Amino acid sequence: MLLKKKEKQMDNNQSKIEEIASKVLGKTSDGQTMMRYETPDEVDDSLLVGIPRYLNRTHYNIAEQPEEFIGIDTWNSYEFSCLLDNGFPISGWLRWSYSAHSENIVESKSAKLYLNSFNMAKMGSDIKSAISNVQELVWNDMAAVLKVPDEIDLDVVLHINEDEGYAKPMSGNFIKLEDYVDVEHLDFSHYNESPDILDVVDASNKPYRYMSDSLRSNCRVTNQPDWGDIYVHIKGDKTITPESLMQYIVSMRKENHFHEEICECVYKRLWELLGPSELVVSCLYTRRGGIDINPIRASDPDLLHSHAITDAYRLTSKTMRQ
Repeated sequence: MLLKKKEKQMDNNQSKIEEIASKVLGKTSDGQTMMRYETPDEVDDSLLVGIPRYLNRTHYNIAEQPEEFIGIDTWNSYEFSCLLDNGFPISGWLRWSYSAHSENIVESKSAKLYLNSFNMAKMGSDIKSAISNVQELVWNDMAAVLKVPDEIDLDVVLHINEDEGYAKPMSGNFIKLEDYVDVEHLDFSHYNESPDILDVVDASNKPYRYMSDSLRSNCRVTNQPDWGDIYVHIKGDKTITPESLMQYIVSMRKENHFHEEICECVYKRLWELLGPSELVVSCLYTRRGGIDINPIRASDPDLLHSHAITDAYRLTSKTMRQ
């Protein structure tokens, strides 16, 4: 009875949020409500839309195959992500370049939706094979849409995030879970928030600091994916195993919440499980329209200020989060 009442209250709250947000979000230019985006489970090349170059070139008296110039169009997708066969998400920067003599260009929104369709697709047993499979599939799909004149006129490269050459958003000694845990041999099968995954162990009041760049959730209103880094500081008699924390972070992948709600959800779960003397959860999300949202929740004001990001260099340096 109490569970049904709570579920009804959650539904009512969701309706209220959507009603408030719909005043400015999720509308077409003529005021009609837009359809919510749904991430497919498999790669969908039918989402790609090609636009003939001649439609614009004729306006400037440029021939379909120009003689006055040569050129390359280079696209960068900084939020590419897919799954390994065990369900673990990998993310990175996907670049594709193609000749200015291709018959078509690709429409940008269709490219975004196409690349998003990789998010829940399993692309290989390990990172190396996944990179190879992604590059081959994207090449084939893009080549078909662009109609490039020759194989050498299209190049596709996927760089998996290695943090080299990028500013670290948070200072301090945080252990990166993706490097510390053997992610290729763990099972990742939960993609909705699953606190039962969390495995509690004794800690002897020792502080533990973990971070992960595999945080993904979805906008509560539009259902578009949001990407971020998460930092967790725990001190107390108990802590969470790094393996189960990694699995728990991945379980946010299909959650529909605002950034602040994700941060508070993680904080509340850890607070209730551990009863720590110190707890900080920071979620640093990717910029949208020049704005990024970085909620931090802490058990003590001193911890809050020590984890707050105010340094201009860290906030403006180029990172994979841009």
